[in-house]
Amino acid sequence: MGFNYLVIEGNIGVGKTSLAKSLANDTNARLILEQFEENPFLPLFYQNKDKYAFPVELTFLADRYQQLNNQIAPQELFQEKTISDYYFMKSLLFSRETLKKNEYSLYRRLFDIIQQQIPKPDLYVYLHAHTDKLLANISRRGREYEKNLTTVYLEKIQNGYFEYFKSNPDMTFVVIDVNEVDFVNNSDDYQRIKNIILAKQYFKGMNMIIP
Repeated sequence: MGFNYLVIEGNIGVGKTSLAKSLANDTNARLILEQFEENPFLPLFYQNKDKYAFPVELTFLADRYQQLNNQIAPQELFQEKTISDYYFMKSLLFSRETLKKNEYSLYRRLFDIIQQQIPKPDLYVYLHAHTDKLLANISRRGREYEKNLTTVYLEKIQNGYFEYFKSNPDMTFVVIDVNEVDFVNNSDDYQRIKNIILAKQYFKGMNMIIP
């Protein structure tokens, strides 16, 4: 691995956690997984987004900061390779779609203060899939609190990611189209994705890959 800190990201249901686990196992890297199921407001948010959006996003912000700050201190990034299935910027992307204008304004102020203390990844991989595939994956894994997710919501999140990539040309992004591959259940597909991530060098900015 030509990097110390790798992030595997993507929209809801794309398989980022499964890929992060496999890559960490193959490379003996430290694995950091988002602890989203520990957010007590998440099931309530899916039932009533207007009422619970702010507490759910604030809890995510605090949890993500605490986890990343504790596990990837800058000095440690040069001692042990790390793979994570999320990046701190995720908090801002999702909150922009869920919070009211005045809530987002306050949230953004808190985020801007905190994010300065979080290291940036050497390589940021985004797994891209169409919303119909995402919804099929979401339905298949059967989480009760995700059953009301819509195409419109997933598209907004997806657009937010691409806006972020375009506005941060100093980072290295690799966007992999995974619509026609099944890296979770097909070992050949997994090897193809693994080679794209680990065996190539990329320029700063957004690199688009179709396996």
